[in-house]
Amino acid sequence: MGQDEGGKGGKHKNFVPSKGLTSAEASNLLQIHGKNELEEKVTPSWVIFLRQLYAPMPILIWVAIIVEMAIKNWLDAAILLCIQLANATIGWYETTKAGNAVAALKASLKPRATVKRDGKVQTIDGSLLVPGDLVLLGAGSAIPADCIINEGTIDVDTSALTGESMPETKYGGDEAQWGSTCVQGEVEATVTGTGKNTFFGRTAALLGDTNELGNIQKIILKITAGLVIISITLCAIALVYLLKGRNQDFIEALRFVVVLMVASVPLAIEIVTTCTLAVGSRNLSAMNAIVTRLVSIEEMAGMNVLCSDKTGTLTLNKMVIQEDTPIFMRGETRETVIRSAALAAKWKEPPRDALDTMVLGTADLPSLDVYEQLDYMPFNPKVKRTEATLKGPDGKVFKTTKGAPHIILELCENKREIANEVNARVNQFGLRGIRCLAVAKSDEGDRWRMMGVLTFLDPPRPDTKDTIERAQKFGVVVKMITGDQVVIALETARSLGLGTSIRGVQGLPSLGADNKIPKDLGKNYGRMILDCDGFAQVFPEHKYLIVEALRQIGCSVGMTGDGVNDAPALKRADVGIAVSGATDAARAASDIVLTSPGLSVVVEAIIVARCIFQRVKSFINYRIAATLQLLCFFFIAVFAFNPKDYQPPFCPGKGEPELYDSRWRHCIERHEKKKLEEDGWPEFFQLPVLLLMLITLLNDGTLITIGYDYVIPSQNPEKWNLKVLGLASVVLAAVACFSSLLLLWAALDSWRTHSLFQRWGLRPIEYGQIVTMIYLKVSLSDFLTLFSSRTMGWFWTQRPGILLFCGALISLGISTIIASTFPNVEFEHMPIAGLAHAGAKYKMWTLWVWLYCILWWFIQDGLKVAVYRLVVKYNVFGVNKGKEVFVKAPGKEVLDPVGNDNDVVTVSYSRASGKAMATQFKEGAAAATAQDTRLGREIGARYEVGEDGQEYLSVSYSREAGAAIAAELRAEMLKKSGATPPKYK
Repeated sequence: MGQDEGGKGGKHKNFVPSKGLTSAEASNLLQIHGKNELEEKVTPSWVIFLRQLYAPMPILIWVAIIVEMAIKNWLDAAILLCIQLANATIGWYETTKAGNAVAALKASLKPRATVKRDGKVQTIDGSLLVPGDLVLLGAGSAIPADCIINEGTIDVDTSALTGESMPETKYGGDEAQWGSTCVQGEVEATVTGTGKNTFFGRTAALLGDTNELGNIQKIILKITAGLVIISITLCAIALVYLLKGRNQDFIEALRFVVVLMVASVPLAIEIVTTCTLAVGSRNLSAMNAIVTRLVSIEEMAGMNVLCSDKTGTLTLNKMVIQEDTPIFMRGETRETVIRSAALAAKWKEPPRDALDTMVLGTADLPSLDVYEQLDYMPFNPKVKRTEATLKGPDGKVFKTTKGAPHIILELCENKREIANEVNARVNQFGLRGIRCLAVAKSDEGDRWRMMGVLTFLDPPRPDTKDTIERAQKFGVVVKMITGDQVVIALETARSLGLGTSIRGVQGLPSLGADNKIPKDLGKNYGRMILDCDGFAQVFPEHKYLIVEALRQIGCSVGMTGDGVNDAPALKRADVGIAVSGATDAARAASDIVLTSPGLSVVVEAIIVARCIFQRVKSFINYRIAATLQLLCFFFIAVFAFNPKDYQPPFCPGKGEPELYDSRWRHCIERHEKKKLEEDGWPEFFQLPVLLLMLITLLNDGTLITIGYDYVIPSQNPEKWNLKVLGLASVVLAAVACFSSLLLLWAALDSWRTHSLFQRWGLRPIEYGQIVTMIYLKVSLSDFLTLFSSRTMGWFWTQRPGILLFCGALISLGISTIIASTFPNVEFEHMPIAGLAHAGAKYKMWTLWVWLYCILWWFIQDGLKVAVYRLVVKYNVFGVNKGKEVFVKAPGKEVLDPVGNDNDVVTVSYSRASGKAMATQFKEGAAAATAQDTRLGREIGARYEVGEDGQEYLSVSYSREAGAAIAAELRAEMLKKSGATPPKYK
């Protein structure tokens, strides 16, 4: 059962067909070779959970917990520990949820195999196959492993491996590979390779796992690192100032800065982002798109070039007979030609190949029952046609045949009269990418006459053209990549509105002798590839290099594919998309797996991805602004405000003389038993840890609902511009911070005469209420900033999602209730009292804080709008470049050679006559019949309109590849007087 190293499809020496294994033998071989499936690294659930505890942000919380425990502040340590575990649990849950969905998809797609074990034929899980197994291959079944056919003949669809759409005939001793499908015949075969030792198992192994961070992960890491550095720096400066400038106790000062650092850094930035992406993943799953890598959703939002496979994605992957049917026998019609073609098949049996499926699916089969099939000759590669002997209802015996036009033409007795017309029509159809099937009928004297030519092609999906137009409206350029001939690709692209410039394989880059990517790939080929509408006759390495060249010139590339040959390009693309029915290798290399056919779901996924991008961007914009607001407020407050400097005198107790000072509106009432230093205001302003953590928890809890926020997807690809994002965040934070500092100063100063509060008619406010007032102000500003950060315009131009709005209302309500009703106590060594607590003399502070925040919210939003408009108008930080849509350069000639000075031979074929016109020879040009041998060696092709109004297909060949063609045309020009070459508009 050894394999010949000569490659696939060859005969294998010393091959011994299997007779079947016993269960014991299969079990032993399974232990040796492993399961017949692609190896996949699975991260245990507990490891995912632990990763949530030792990432950079959690480490910072652990440091804070250790500090709090060291100073025996058990309450604060417990609060921080709860936050740590809650964050880890949410992160673990959301990370594993999407992975479970993918696992469920793969489980549903597990193949089955029919084997002979213990002398019995049985169906088993395909992953349990082992080398030496005897498997049964029949029409419609997938090849379950690499195997060698024992004897007999089958037709195998290898399109998933090679991209070739027509089945390949396999004989006894030939190898059939895992990933292909049997379409005709039934044979026994011996398994020779399983799992990683198969063709596409080795291909998948070459893909590797780079563990490269996704773009969104890099963005979050960069933002988080910047905010942490700012936080640590400012907190360290504040700590030194409190110790040296204010002579504060070390424990109290350290406790303050540690808690401030934890509260200011974006603890949940990765969790909220993951949750938002996970929600988007579930939305895509409902649309038949399974996300295997969450961060690819963000990358899809920025995709501006989509390279799509043709067969099965843009087209139906099913041959369909067209209306255009040339007739060469008087009295015949399209219907009678189809009927005769069906008679040349076993119409009472299941179709034996793709052509039979096409013909029998179109013919009126019940009408054929009046004929009796006396004899039948099936298709074989040598004869290249089928033939049937029939007896009609009138008792007359005749024959029908169908096959390649030139084969059928040779049978016909009148071939001389019709040869030129048949060849011209066939060539004409060929130039339009349409294939032909000739049908002939004999009389009682066995004289064959051509009835007509059926035309067929793999038509585009009904929704493909509209889908492409929709993609283009959203700034995504679609490029077709196929293994078919250039002219077929050109006609498909033309019918879909993709464009009419197709480049063949000879104009594309290739890997060097060392299998490395050519130097300056993007510089030499990038623009040319971008200017093409599609590529034909490509091999896997070309797909990979096309993607790489586009990425090197700044494109964000999506790639669709289904076969093993597509896997490297899928892996290299920014977004790899495995289409419906893709092989395991293609799915393993992809970021998104489609479970329904066609391209429409990809466009829907792009729209969903842009909505998700908007949500993530809004959150990050808000998170930066909220962090800067909180951090800068307390940092500036430590330096700018010493509450003791604003503290009024205490009211005299019993037996003490009354004091009068014109600087103060009132004195502070205090219990006569308490000492002055116990009742005095602190030397720097701070909030209790509980209130700071409440701000963080309520904000992050609300922000998890941002995954369900209502957004309007951008019409252009989305790109991160951290400079613009940072500028907007700074503006939002600056307004919120300034208004908080202004309110703190006004509240501290409220006891003085001529204070701002006195001018507004407000009474002085107790220090304990100042604490809850600032808590409420910071909390309200945070939530209102969230609504401002969602849009570049005014906040009311885009309504929020219901869940986000309700979450914000609930959190605002909780903050308001806490700030209003907090009891009048000493908490964490500082006085604190609710704005409307039971003993408060004035209970309207909550209303005033709300009005104050709303006023500054409008000011904040107005400044944001003004900044965005200036940034866009003057393209500050290249903000407009992020919306760039890649389009073809006007007038760009895509058929010129690239990277060398080779001459180009161009042949223009008239689509009306099928004639060829040589257009680049000084001697002139001559008409010549287009030869089939010229097709398949093209650099590229395009459609042009001549001055005569006719449409021409111009095909270009390189000097090397076109040498024979040039010689043919020159010889023809010596024999014929040249016509004037067509000039193009």
